[in-house]
Amino acid sequence: MNLSYFIAKRISFKRTGGFTGTIHRIAVASVAIGLAITTISFMILGGFQNEISNKVFSFTGHYQGLKFVSGNAFEEVPVSMNSDFFQNYKSLDFIRHVQVFAHKPGLLKGDEEVEGVLMKGVGPDFDSLSFKSSIIKGRFIQFSDSAASNEVVISKKIANKLLLDVGERVTMYYVQEPPRFRRLEIVGIYETFLENFDDKILIGDIQTIRNLSGWSDDQVGGFEIFVDNPKKIDTYAEGLYDFMDFDLRLVKVTDKYLEIFDWLQLLNNNVYVFLGLILFVAAFNMVSILFILIMERTQMIGILKAVGAQNRQIRRVFVWNGVRIIGRGMLIGNGIGLVFGWLQDQFRLIPLDPENYYMSFVPIDWNWPVFLMLNVVVLVVTTLVLFIPAMLISNIKPIKAIKFD
Repeated sequence: MNLSYFIAKRISFKRTGGFTGTIHRIAVASVAIGLAITTISFMILGGFQNEISNKVFSFTGHYQGLKFVSGNAFEEVPVSMNSDFFQNYKSLDFIRHVQVFAHKPGLLKGDEEVEGVLMKGVGPDFDSLSFKSSIIKGRFIQFSDSAASNEVVISKKIANKLLLDVGERVTMYYVQEPPRFRRLEIVGIYETFLENFDDKILIGDIQTIRNLSGWSDDQVGGFEIFVDNPKKIDTYAEGLYDFMDFDLRLVKVTDKYLEIFDWLQLLNNNVYVFLGLILFVAAFNMVSILFILIMERTQMIGILKAVGAQNRQIRRVFVWNGVRIIGRGMLIGNGIGLVFGWLQDQFRLIPLDPENYYMSFVPIDWNWPVFLMLNVVVLVVTTLVLFIPAMLISNIKPIKAIKFD
């Protein structure tokens, strides 16, 4: 057995009591608490970013293909479903799904109030499964093969303003010349907590917009494109742009809603600063604690030097001791962090105010590569700083050390 490791085991807190044992436990606790808090922070940050991003993507896709023409601020210029892109997009293996959409502004009239809204028309190809998590009451639209459906899904905010509920019928007046209206049945209520959608958008049948705008059955406002890996939106953009028809422009949803995604990206900086502070505190604690342990074991160091032990062998004793402390602290810290994450993920113990946080509970993201990276960083940084106090051993003289009290 390695001599340094053997001695480190003999002076570990399992085999010592009193002051030394207390120092070991404080060291373990400092590493465990720091790692647990950092792990939980990354879980919550990742969950928060994923939850917000998924809500946006479920509503808009990852990209939008639109006619390359200036048009009304709320309505799109129609594009044909016979375009080369829509007919051949399946040849791009990173595209998961493409669905059609169109928008039309209007006034939604309840029994007592009127609200300006934007109707988003979708078809049977709409990814209702991804959107299902946002529906809080009722169901999604059922489409008809023979005629336009008069069913709509409205936001909870619009429903509250107009005092509406599932099963009620409303009148929507469309902004066009001449003005036209439709009687619509509310079959569902959704809530994303995002003002961009909840304040103004209701979802209806795209065939209704075709009929009102005089479009043919193959015309739509644009295409919403979903890819297999949202984190590669920037990577896929160039290849997808080259694949689009010459009269279509590609819009990244991360650019269209730049204020949301820039804000999410800004949150990363807060966590990285927090990680830096945790590492600094953990490293400082380990250096301080190792200094104390060396001072307490000065006589032992003198005896080891007197019997011929080299400085590097003695340094390894304390480095091994520090590594054991770090390892035990990391094990406990990971346990605390993962147990907290599981409890919050399963039972949603910590609620949030949706008006301020855009969700009703603290979300959790199980990003195992990040957890592994975090453990490696903590282990490497705290282990390297152990060599700083260990260098003090070279200056200890055997005679003075043995007499040290």
